[in-house]
Amino acid sequence: MKKLLALFAVIGVLTFASNVTKAQDGSASIDTTVSQTVDQPAATTATADDEAKIEGQSFHQVLKQKFIEGGAGFMATVVLCLIFGLAISVERILYLNFSTTNTKKLLANVEEALNQGGVEAAKEVCRNTRGPVASIFYQGLDRHDEGIEMVEKSVVAYGGVQAGLLEKNLSWIALFIALGPMLGFLGTVIGMVAAFDAIKVAGDISPALVAGGISVALITTIGGLIVAMILQVFYNYFVSKIDSIINDMEDASISLIDILYKYNLKK
Repeated sequence: MKKLLALFAVIGVLTFASNVTKAQDGSASIDTTVSQTVDQPAATTATADDEAKIEGQSFHQVLKQKFIEGGAGFMATVVLCLIFGLAISVERILYLNFSTTNTKKLLANVEEALNQGGVEAAKEVCRNTRGPVASIFYQGLDRHDEGIEMVEKSVVAYGGVQAGLLEKNLSWIALFIALGPMLGFLGTVIGMVAAFDAIKVAGDISPALVAGGISVALITTIGGLIVAMILQVFYNYFVSKIDSIINDMEDASISLIDILYKYNLKK
């Protein structure tokens, strides 16, 4: 899983770096075109042409342009939060899906194996079944000779270990959820300072200058909020999935204790 996480992170960073380079080249050509049209006397016609060009751009092109306008430094950190958050999310999705077990079928197989082949046969069934529930069953069956109380303690202790493994790396996703908007707000504050500095240099409060500076400054906040919303959906899904698996673990553990108790009575 660690290798998979590192692979996704490297691919994301390389893709991000390639897009930034292309976006910077596109931004330079746009700036040259705009500077040439501003020097022409027909300013109204040039503005209309520029708006038509913007409307004709694809979503990917507009996204790259806004990325450059928001500032490559802060937008890069926001996007990296998204890349690493998604990489961890993919790893968690795979792990939790592999951890999901049909507990009713497993309990039926364990009970059947106990009645036909004893504890060793039931342990073999658990070894051949993936997921935390099967691992907990194996730990309980492995201490069957020490009594039901020891089996129960073993199941409870190992269940806590498996619950910790299920919740692994969720704190990193929570960090990126909080870090994305914070970086966005920081970029906005710095952008606002730059906008007011531009007003100070110009010596005049121009509505166009103020609106343009504030608009560019707010792009980083928009990016940070989008990152937080995307990762928050994954985080809530993981919490719900983990709660479901833990509930199955607890119910199945109680059922295993009952099965072993009945098995001891038959002996």
